[in-house]
Amino acid sequence: MSSSARLAGRLLLPLLLLVAGCASGGGRRPAPSADRLQLYLLAGQSNMAGRGYIEPQDTVPHERVWMLNRAQEWVPAVDPVHFDKPVAGVGPGRAFGIAVAEADPEARVGLVPTAVGGSAITSWVPGGYDSATRTHPYDEALARARAAQRNGTFRAILWHQGESDSNATSAPLYEARLRALITRFRADLGDPDLPFLIGELGHFPGAPWNEWRTMVDAAHRAVARDVPGVAYVSAEGLGDRGDKLHFSAESARELGRRYAAAYVGLIQR
Repeated sequence: MSSSARLAGRLLLPLLLLVAGCASGGGRRPAPSADRLQLYLLAGQSNMAGRGYIEPQDTVPHERVWMLNRAQEWVPAVDPVHFDKPVAGVGPGRAFGIAVAEADPEARVGLVPTAVGGSAITSWVPGGYDSATRTHPYDEALARARAAQRNGTFRAILWHQGESDSNATSAPLYEARLRALITRFRADLGDPDLPFLIGELGHFPGAPWNEWRTMVDAAHRAVARDVPGVAYVSAEGLGDRGDKLHFSAESARELGRRYAAAYVGLIQR
């Protein structure tokens, strides 16, 4: 059996459970009213989009956590939050949203998924193009952000990206490009101090980092150290789903909780 078939099998049961819950009325809730959501942009590549295998717990809505779906409608946040590829699964976004909501009983969280699996940082610029998915990651992220802003205010950007730039051509330029991306996102979203959270790349057994991935990680750390309102989120000890590339569902959830802790740390400074 192919890996795609195995993934489809693992997705089927929880999706059926979700459909059954909605049919019985348990998954239906009124959409959030305008100007009431705390918005969080989820950006980067596949480990932000999520590739962890979905389990029943990932399909249980939280009453105060929403996501903007592909049709730009607010729906209860369940995995997969993203829709960048047919293999989208569990990522850190939903666990982040739940952690933020649990830390603040007044919070109504709106997750805005925009990550694109395999995208390089050069596609995260105005007019940038990702040929594999035939998308314009930055332009489309900004369009979705604009739609989301009708119902709330952005509180942070979660970024997990860099695997596609871990090579001799791109890694030396990565830090400058990341600094420019943060400045650009903050300007376009209308907040020069918008918190920006950078997730550490996966460090999985049997898949040691090369010098270029180490260089990208050094860029992540340097930007978090030097740029106000930026935090580095450790992925230490987190495991892969078996492919030495993507976080497992359990690890993606834990990474989401770490993003939440980093966010709370930033806003309490």
